[in-house]
Amino acid sequence: MKVVFVAICVLACAINFSTSKDAALETVSKHGQLSVNGVDLVDQNGEKVQLKGMSLFWDVWMPQYYNKDSIDGVHDNCHSNVVRAATTATSEYDGGYIDDPEESLERLYAVVDAAIEDDIYVIVDWHDHEADTHKEYAVEFFDTVSKKYTGVPNIIYETFNEPTGQSWNDILKPYHEEVIKTIRANDPDNVIILGTPTWSSAVDQAAASPITGQTNIMYTLHFYAGTHKQWLRDTATNALNQGLPLFVTEYGTVNADATAPVDEAESRLWWNWLDEHNISYANWAISDKVEGASALVPNTTATQVCQEEYLTESGRLVIAQNQA
Repeated sequence: MKVVFVAICVLACAINFSTSKDAALETVSKHGQLSVNGVDLVDQNGEKVQLKGMSLFWDVWMPQYYNKDSIDGVHDNCHSNVVRAATTATSEYDGGYIDDPEESLERLYAVVDAAIEDDIYVIVDWHDHEADTHKEYAVEFFDTVSKKYTGVPNIIYETFNEPTGQSWNDILKPYHEEVIKTIRANDPDNVIILGTPTWSSAVDQAAASPITGQTNIMYTLHFYAGTHKQWLRDTATNALNQGLPLFVTEYGTVNADATAPVDEAESRLWWNWLDEHNISYANWAISDKVEGASALVPNTTATQVCQEEYLTESGRLVIAQNQA
């Protein structure tokens, strides 16, 4: 009995009980400056770290959530250690950074400053499907933001939300390389995430021809559980096996067009796969739009973000996962 008791004690002492499963407690003050080691996101001590949280909706259409009250809710009630600010590059009717950079930056800075105050990470996302045709604006945007927040460990850059049919080798790689160069002139260390072809799902193309000569870069994987099944997990697993580090900056529990129903079974398969591979993820979206992907019911205010009575079916499922 004594031998068994000693063995149990040794095993218990070897377990790190200080590690929380609740993402809200895995903060910047705990993990500090992030970097990339192989396919893994690691913290200031070189230990693997996983970010789990929420993406805001396109800023021009949901500006009411680009403020401190909303980010407090994302952290406290959505149990998140990362929030993604989706800065609209341009929209057909409602503007965006290209039309009104000062207003766009004001919204972005409100989110970034709130995330810093709340001790969580924040993804600065150039939310565009045709960023290659707006490259001069993207370069200007990332130059401005990276100068303002140089050396701030909370910041993660996402250079191109979702390319569509652009060639990886001919168009996307040169675009990313130029934006990386711009950011690195101001911020040599913070993680940069690069959009991949076909709505950021064709990570196999990036794995076949990754960007070289850079550190702390990752590649975007997006999925919607109702549409993207085992075939995409297989594609992503192959990319990981080729050494491509992945970050899911956007995912949904529903169909790719954001419509219901919630596919809980497939969502859980995805979460299990993400957790198994230590891949970080942010849910789409902090939005009260009437559609399946929204985490919030209609007319939810910033002060009510992620409170239980204001969550949709998807929102409830996602927030439970952020604590798992």
